[in-house]
Amino acid sequence: MKVEVHLFATLTAFLPPGNRTGVAVLDVPAGSTVRDVASRLGIPPDLDRVGLVNGREAGPDTSLAAEDVVTLFPPLAGGRR
Repeated sequence: MKVEVHLFATLTAFLPPGNRTGVAVLDVPAGSTVRDVASRLGIPPDLDRVGLVNGREAGPDTSLAAEDVVTLFPPLAGGRR
């Protein structure tokens, strides 16, 4: 099944070769999770990241369906205390 993956900031380094638009389309097996997609892209499992599936917060074990949009970005910091 195909899923669309959007990577931001430092995670763009893990895009497939030749793809620097921040977006990749991956063909993954049915039953794949957000963790599986990150692993397939070579993102280390201990690298902190925030995930969304179809614009909603998603943990690493969130199952994916065909044509889902997976968004991964590093945690954000800043703001006022």
